[in-house]
Amino acid sequence: MKFTLSWLKDHLETEADVHQIAEAMTMAGLEVEEVLDPAAKLAPFTVAKIVSAERHPNADRLQVCQVETVDGMKEIVCGAPNARAGLTTIYAPIGAYVPGLGVTLVEKPVRGVVSNGMLCSASELELSDESDGIQELPPEIPVGTPVAGLFGAEPVIDFEVTPNRPDWLGVAGIARDLAAASVGKLKHFDIAVVRGAFASPISVRLEAPEMCPVFAGRVIRGVKNGPSPAWLQKRLTAIGLRSINRLVDVTNLIAYDRARPLHVYDVAKLSGTEIVVRAGQVSAATGEHEHLIALDGKTYAASAADCVIADAGGERPIGLGGVMGGESTGCDETTTDVFLESAWFDPLVIAQTGRALGIHSDAQYRFARGVDPVSVTPGLELATRLILDLCGGEPSEIVSVGEPPASPAPFAFDPAYVKRLSGMDLADDRIGTILGQLGFLVQAAPAGQAEPWLVTPPSWRRDVEGPADLVEEVARIEGFDSLPDTPLPEVARPAGGVLSPRQARVRTARRALAALGYAEAVTWSFTKQSTAALFGGGDDRLVLENPIAADLDCMRPSALPNLIQAAARNAARGFADAALFEIGPIYLSDGPTDQRTVIAGLVAPHAARHWAGAGEDALFALKADLNTLLEEIGAPVASLQLVQGQNRDWWHPGRSARLQLGPKNVMVEFGELHPRVLKALDADGPMLGFEIVLDNVPEPRGKSGKARGTADLSALMPLTRDFAFVVEDAKPVGDLVRATTGADKALIADVRVFDVYRGKGVDEGFKSVALEVVIQPREATLTEAEIEALTVKVVGAVEKQGGKLRA
Repeated sequence: MKFTLSWLKDHLETEADVHQIAEAMTMAGLEVEEVLDPAAKLAPFTVAKIVSAERHPNADRLQVCQVETVDGMKEIVCGAPNARAGLTTIYAPIGAYVPGLGVTLVEKPVRGVVSNGMLCSASELELSDESDGIQELPPEIPVGTPVAGLFGAEPVIDFEVTPNRPDWLGVAGIARDLAAASVGKLKHFDIAVVRGAFASPISVRLEAPEMCPVFAGRVIRGVKNGPSPAWLQKRLTAIGLRSINRLVDVTNLIAYDRARPLHVYDVAKLSGTEIVVRAGQVSAATGEHEHLIALDGKTYAASAADCVIADAGGERPIGLGGVMGGESTGCDETTTDVFLESAWFDPLVIAQTGRALGIHSDAQYRFARGVDPVSVTPGLELATRLILDLCGGEPSEIVSVGEPPASPAPFAFDPAYVKRLSGMDLADDRIGTILGQLGFLVQAAPAGQAEPWLVTPPSWRRDVEGPADLVEEVARIEGFDSLPDTPLPEVARPAGGVLSPRQARVRTARRALAALGYAEAVTWSFTKQSTAALFGGGDDRLVLENPIAADLDCMRPSALPNLIQAAARNAARGFADAALFEIGPIYLSDGPTDQRTVIAGLVAPHAARHWAGAGEDALFALKADLNTLLEEIGAPVASLQLVQGQNRDWWHPGRSARLQLGPKNVMVEFGELHPRVLKALDADGPMLGFEIVLDNVPEPRGKSGKARGTADLSALMPLTRDFAFVVEDAKPVGDLVRATTGADKALIADVRVFDVYRGKGVDEGFKSVALEVVIQPREATLTEAEIEALTVKVVGAVEKQGGKLRA
């Protein structure tokens, strides 16, 4: 909804400027979206006078003008055909932004001649749709006069109207609320009754009172239609409406001024002398809906749910009631006799028609929210007076059928309820004054009633249904900034809880995985039974009797299928390179311990192609992440055994393993997922994952409640020694690393595998594993003899694992 300050002042006596009005509207609950100030946009532009105009030396269609401006004499190049000596026009200086062109003027030569500004047309300043040349102004206007004042440019307020306040769709309704908020004094106008000179030759028949309870109209004959006067055109143009002609502009003006939509029909184009208000019809012969060509030039099919205005005894549709008139009876410059319509249509019917047909007219917007039923006759009288003033003519008597819906019923109200509900401590007189200024009728309640007041809402406030609504009205007019800011009473804070070891581990794991680049996923604890079967589940005992969805009918035996499907969904949307994790329960059928908590991770390595290749093997990168995570949550990493070939069948048999503390405590399974499983879940491989059974990870010993000790750092430089051992191909390299580390825990700081070789020089069925041993002296630099003794220990420890030092 838009309106100008001068329009508002037609209804409100106020000295407030547009920004004060916008602030007051906001505080009264009217959501101002924007204050548009065209005067600010036109501020750089002033009146100038062309002193001389000579042809450009290098261009036939350009002229070099000497122009008297507010900045003195300026030489300006102009291409307008009407540029001539003595012309008073509009001047734009260097640095001005020209809105119609979307450019900021800079000093630059035009065909070799520097133009020190620009002479503008009305369209270049967005004052009209098109122009034949630069703007011609009356010669008596002094040079330097601001252009904004010449064209009557004034600020426009644009605000959002909530669905429950249709009275705000008229400037008069906005003025009423602002007057109640003490921004000004409301002007009251009595709408004079226009007496009819003859009986209306057009009658009205109401066949659908449930859609249109009341319909009124009158004929005005002998009108002279044509362009509207300048004041009316400016008022409509300022809020973005296109001026059409006097008759139509009057209806648009009243729609925005009083929130009262109207419509005019050309009597000469009506068929017959009766207008019928009915529901849309369907042809019994063809089964097709009747059609109407509306004023927007589009054809619409009216159903039985739509209100139709018809003539020719009700046979020909000439309009969609409350939505849009028909093209066949529209008014133009040849119109001399009109039928002026003012009706009230059911908001629900109009809302459904607009939604079904895709029509969003000003009338539909207002009727769908609820127009004041009492405004039917006053709106008709006001429009009649304006038409007579602008177009002349002679009015008939009003013809009216039906009855408007009943006004809102009164209800009891206790003014003390304002303080009880809002905290505002206002006097009863102030509360009564606010309600009275908003149009509510406040009366003393009948004897014997508990509440002292009986309040009747006005006809335009059907959204007010009880005491709480009245409190809201008082609060917003008094100002929401007046609401007391009493703090809530202090509540004793409960004693802070301490995380259990399990909870602390989950939090640590979540942070560690996030630091490694994994994104947390939160998925259902259910999956499809066929999917559960792929992961060793699907037992009938875990099938849900009442699942939330057909594909979530079974408790999940693993968190991996949900992560696989999540990664597949990401890949389908262009994000194939995923790293996900989830911490949550899984459900087995093993008896009393069927529910377990797992930490599951999934990697879908689909990085962009690069000239340097794919980089390190994804499986070993996953194992590195897994070791980091296990160390963070306090798992005994050094004691874990790596076992291959015993994973369950959803893992790739040659690229997966498990970590365990003996055969009965399997803590982790990890590796590449089987292509067969990925295909069944419609996921593109490869995908790698791990699943840690948190219940099987033992608690770290002796760390509960103790602070970490001081760092034991040596001042001596470490040294390294390399070893290559030949072992059986099936021997896990991790066993060699653990044996080497245990050879001398005091001196050996780290052991790293840097090569695994199979081929010439190594017997078939064997491999050569190269280890780098980091030796950290503690008290003194090691002698050759001490280093040799340590080497013997390392070789002996590895030999116990079946390894042999390679020559």
